[in-house]
Amino acid sequence: MLYVAVATRAFRRYSTYRAATLAGIFTNSVFGIIYSFAYIALWRANPSAGGYDSSDAVTYVWLGQALLMTVALWGGGTTDDLAERVRTGDVAIDLYRPVGLVGWYLAADLGRAAYHFVTRGLAPTVIGVLLFHISLPDSPAAAAGFLLSIPLAVVVSFGLRFLVACTAFWLLDATGARTLSGALAIFFSGMALPLVLFPGWLGTLAESLPWAAMIQVPNDIWLGRHTGADLLGALAFQVMWAAVLLGCCRLVLALATRKVVVQGG
Repeated sequence: MLYVAVATRAFRRYSTYRAATLAGIFTNSVFGIIYSFAYIALWRANPSAGGYDSSDAVTYVWLGQALLMTVALWGGGTTDDLAERVRTGDVAIDLYRPVGLVGWYLAADLGRAAYHFVTRGLAPTVIGVLLFHISLPDSPAAAAGFLLSIPLAVVVSFGLRFLVACTAFWLLDATGARTLSGALAIFFSGMALPLVLFPGWLGTLAESLPWAAMIQVPNDIWLGRHTGADLLGALAFQVMWAAVLLGCCRLVLALATRKVVVQGG
């Protein structure tokens, strides 16, 4: 299939940057160690904070480091390519392709995510296992649910990043929107701090927003906080936001391409 070929090509493209991958693994591991000691200190002061124990907290850290590049939390990947192509006018070539722009870039982003998961995802996790006590899924259902939640998290992230990239149709440069989006993603995804620690209405709001589907939900599935019908509900939450965001992507793209102005011509 075309989309499989696009994803495979994207996987191969990112696999060529081996030095960058090794540097990224080192960076993720260093930050994982720093955050682990910080979380250990926090949970010593409050052993049941957010319903986690110290082992859960450290596990959360390393899962976050594993998913950071997989879901492209700070941006990057194919959506940055799209924003640049809009800026330069090369997007006109993309629009001539006999295939939907959203599907094309989503397939490529899934290929990118697969590469980062097997490299910058698994390698730091192994280091975390060797240096700290990391909790493993306590049931096959939790492990399967976690594996299902990862591509859904990537699709949710892609939807948000695609919408940000589309701002370039109006702003010509999506850098500002991308910076703001990255800041929101760090805060509301649970990357900076688990959302279970957010107080009152802020926690309720944060856990209902799409960013929660990128880090918090997969991590909680791994930690066994979602079981049975609740596990299906967590996956349905991700599916819902993925569908909503992809629908918004198609709508915004349709609005943007009614009148495309290619710079320089």
